[in-house]
Amino acid sequence: MSDAITVPKAELHCHIEGAAPPTLVKRLAEKRGVDVSAVLNGNGKYIWSDFTTFLKAYDVASSVFRTPADYALLAETYFRMLAAEGAIYGEVFISPDHAQAAGLSYRSYVEGLAAGIERAKTDTAIEGRMIAIGVRHFGSASVERVVKEVVGNPHPLVTGFGLAGDERSGHPANFAKAFRMAAEAGLGTTAHAGEFGGPDSVTAALEFLRVKRLGHGVRAIEDKDLVKRLVDEEIVLEVCPGSNIALGVYTHLRFHPVNMLRKEGVKVTLNSDDPPFFGTTLGKEYSSVTETFGWGFDDQMDVTRTAIEAAFCDEPTRTRLLVRLESARQVPTG
Repeated sequence: MSDAITVPKAELHCHIEGAAPPTLVKRLAEKRGVDVSAVLNGNGKYIWSDFTTFLKAYDVASSVFRTPADYALLAETYFRMLAAEGAIYGEVFISPDHAQAAGLSYRSYVEGLAAGIERAKTDTAIEGRMIAIGVRHFGSASVERVVKEVVGNPHPLVTGFGLAGDERSGHPANFAKAFRMAAEAGLGTTAHAGEFGGPDSVTAALEFLRVKRLGHGVRAIEDKDLVKRLVDEEIVLEVCPGSNIALGVYTHLRFHPVNMLRKEGVKVTLNSDDPPFFGTTLGKEYSSVTETFGWGFDDQMDVTRTAIEAAFCDEPTRTRLLVRLESARQVPTG
C-alpha cells in the first residue's frame, strides 16, 4: 500500500461540479439561502440511489456555484486535494451549460476556474487543464454551440472538448460536426462511451467522432475484436472503477475489467469521475485497484505515464511532467 502513496498520479476524467466537496456545497448553500437538505445528509454525504437521483443531486449541488469566485474556490479546493494525494496533473471537465444556468458567461466561468487552478499550482506545483463538454441529450445544436463558444473564447488552460450526458441519447453521428470543429481548432477530443452503452457505443464514438481517448470505454471488453482495435489504434481509456461500481455497471471491483483490459494491451488510466458522490478520490482509485489486482509500483507508474502521454497539454509541460514522474523512481518505496 505504501506504493500507492509514493507514485505520482495524473487524472484525465473528473467533472469539476461533481468534485465539489459536501462541506463546500453546504457552506455556499447557507450563504445563498439554497436548501440542499434533499441531497446532503447530516453526515455530509450526498444522497442518491440510482442514476436519475444522482443527476438530481449533482444539479442541486452545482446550483450553489454562481460567481467566478465560487468556481475559483471549487477549482482551487479540488486541485489542492489532488496534489495532497500525490497528483502532479489533473484535467477537469467543465460544463458551459451549468455556467449558463447559473447566469454566468462562458468567459467568466472559465476565468474563475482558471484562477483557482493557478492558485493551487502556485502552492503545490500541480498542473491543471480544462475540457469543455457538450451534453448529448441536449442535442447536436447545443453541443455545436458549446464548441463555437470554446473556439471563439480561447483560454490557455482550456485544451480539450468532450461529450458527456446520457449515452443512450443521440447517436455519435449527430455530433461529428462539433468534433470536427473542435479538432480543427486544435483541441484534444474525448467522448464518454462504453459505460451504460455497450461495445457498439464505443465503436460509434471511434467511427464518427475520431477520438483518441474515451471516457470509461470499459464495456469494450465484451467484444474481442473491439479490444484488439483499441490496442492497434492506441486508444486511451479514462477508466473510473469506483464510479462504475457506485452506479452499478459492475457489482464489485474484482469483476471490473480494468485489469483484463490492461493485460490485453489497452492503454488505461485511473480516474475519479465525480469523487464525493461515489465515495472515492484519485488516491483511492490507485490504492483499491492496486490492492484488488496486485499491481506493483511499476504498474502504477505505467498508468500515470499513460495519462501524461495522453494529456491535452503542450509538449514542454508534458516533458516536465514526465521528468517529475521518473524522478519518483529514485525515491525508496519502503
